[in-house]
Amino acid sequence: SDLFTMGVPVAEKVIRTVAVYAALSLLIRVFGKRDLAQLNSHDLVVMMLVSNVVQNAIIGADNSLWGGVLGAVTLFAVNAVVVRWLRRNATVERLFEGTPTVLAHDGHFDEATLRHEGIRRGDLERAIRNQGADDITEVATATLSPGGAIVVELKAGDQNASRADLDAVRRHLDARLDAIESALR
Repeated sequence: SDLFTMGVPVAEKVIRTVAVYAALSLLIRVFGKRDLAQLNSHDLVVMMLVSNVVQNAIIGADNSLWGGVLGAVTLFAVNAVVVRWLRRNATVERLFEGTPTVLAHDGHFDEATLRHEGIRRGDLERAIRNQGADDITEVATATLSPGGAIVVELKAGDQNASRADLDAVRRHLDARLDAIESALR
């Protein structure tokens, strides 16, 4: 039975898992930084096929329960170590994760960057609307973060007022009205 008997030595299983993790991390870094929420149907098909393709590279000739558990534990452990290492060193984080990319600036799309990053104009327009702008003319900058999220900064005149902003205006007007009333008495 293959249930508890591993067909591959533990060290080989760990090395295989770490190697596949490193290779996939590099491929993701090279081929773009779109967020999972921005994946289109073709990207989803690729992700599903990649998981199937690398399965044998991780498990080798091993169909045991313990071999699968060891592979999963190794993936989680390697990921935890890598994430903590990246967060402690800004230079290494920039090297592995990249830097933000400007997709739109001062109310205009950067079409070349959108093409390069594989982001459709409609997807950026949707992200802009989701973050409070009516259209591109209200955008100071829209950037694609290294993690794949689109971050929109509105022009000062197009930013929404918060309750604190409204309260400050109300207090200012109340003070002015009190001053006028006092002057009239």
